[in-house]
Amino acid sequence: MPFSIALAGKGGTGKTTVSGMLIKYLISKDMKPILAVDADSNPNLNEVLGMKVDDTLGDAREDMKKGKVPDGMTKDIFISMRLEEAIAESDDYDLIVMGQPEGSGCYCAANTLLSGFLEKLTGNYDYVIMDNEAGMEHISRLTTKNFDILLIVTDTSRRGLQAGFRIKKLAEELNIGIGRCVLVVNQVKEELPEEVLKIIEQSGLELGGTIPEDHAFYEYDLNGRPTIEMPEDNNAIKAAYEIFDKIIK
Repeated sequence: MPFSIALAGKGGTGKTTVSGMLIKYLISKDMKPILAVDADSNPNLNEVLGMKVDDTLGDAREDMKKGKVPDGMTKDIFISMRLEEAIAESDDYDLIVMGQPEGSGCYCAANTLLSGFLEKLTGNYDYVIMDNEAGMEHISRLTTKNFDILLIVTDTSRRGLQAGFRIKKLAEELNIGIGRCVLVVNQVKEELPEEVLKIIEQSGLELGGTIPEDHAFYEYDLNGRPTIEMPEDNNAIKAAYEIFDKIIK
């Protein structure tokens, strides 16, 4: 079984950027093979990684629902073929994008097939990193389940912290098989105030650490440069690596 980490949190907290940092960290430690999964309905992990994506699992599901399975081909073979086509490969990791969410109508058959093939696919990797959409919808729909770590990313805002606490609570209530819930406070301008640390402690959520705000990430994004190319001596990267050192086998 792979060591798996799912990322969650309020929108705008930098989940996808942290996902890229995490993949960069695993590569630097030669902890491979790695499967990156973009489960956001508005996917952009490929931009952080500098990869081109031509096909998604959502596209395959839509085609199956619309009856676009070629004559003489069973639905399970069709989904298996499309799953293989949707894998974007690099030297250090593979990326698969879930794509558009479910629309109207029944997707039960397509989703069942996709879930089964995804489960088989992840068995080929030592590490699986899943970047989820903002909020808690993916948890309430059980898209995120059976992960070693649920990495909850927040900023220093009260709303961001509250969203993180609610995600932890919902994950526990749904009993979705999360080994640990770890909080990462991103975009930190200064040390966390004592009152914030107290709120986190009272929530029972493990604090993995903080990542400082860094304007270089904004500049990389503005210029269309993949942030995975950020140098390892960058302060935010170094802080993230220290967190990952603590929480990853």
